[in-house]
Amino acid sequence: MASEAALRRPAPVENLTLWQRVYDHLRAEILSGRLKPGAELAEVALSAQLGVSRGPLREAIGRLASEGLVTVRPRRGAVVRSLSKEEFLGLYQVREALEMLAVRLAVPRLGPEDVAALEGLVERMAAHAERDEIAEFFEANSAFHVRLVEASGNAKLLELYEQLLAQLGRYRLRSLSLRGNLDRSVAEHAAIVRAAKRGDADRAAHLMSEHIRVPQRSLKGLSDDEFAAGARK
Repeated sequence: MASEAALRRPAPVENLTLWQRVYDHLRAEILSGRLKPGAELAEVALSAQLGVSRGPLREAIGRLASEGLVTVRPRRGAVVRSLSKEEFLGLYQVREALEMLAVRLAVPRLGPEDVAALEGLVERMAAHAERDEIAEFFEANSAFHVRLVEASGNAKLLELYEQLLAQLGRYRLRSLSLRGNLDRSVAEHAAIVRAAKRGDADRAAHLMSEHIRVPQRSLKGLSDDEFAAGARK
């Protein structure tokens, strides 16, 4: 990242975006897993690494804390937040509610281009599952769900959903182990699209609910210690 002085040029308005640049960088590091749960965010080291003063850094960390990605400990600095089993389950339950609402709002609004895009994403998921391309599968999977939420036409719903994904996204591999079968996931997505294509919003919402409940059922069967051990992998 450029130095703080460089980021301030050429106009004063750049001062207002410095903390956002730091925030974007740290958020990407957390969501990618390069900054793992429990990792300390040492202000002195990060200031030197990023070439910024501690003011913008603290503002960025405060924003991350408001999103639930970071825990700020008084007089001890900040750490990347870990999720407990109950918190992880709670996020899945909220996701289920949000996506069921999104589907009900989206289905009456879907046009031929939307349906074609969703079908294309299912085809991509199937191809990646066949080749065991986990990262690529999750990319197509995430794009499918976001596309449906966007199609709801509800900006606040999309905002809440993106905040939720920011917390769940760090645990992609954990979600995969809870789901257990990529081919089953592909079939579930395909069924959702077929119901949506028929204009059956209630059926599509029900199928989405069942799809999201698969990892929830697995999660409920784990002890706290088993979940914590899996989350560290």
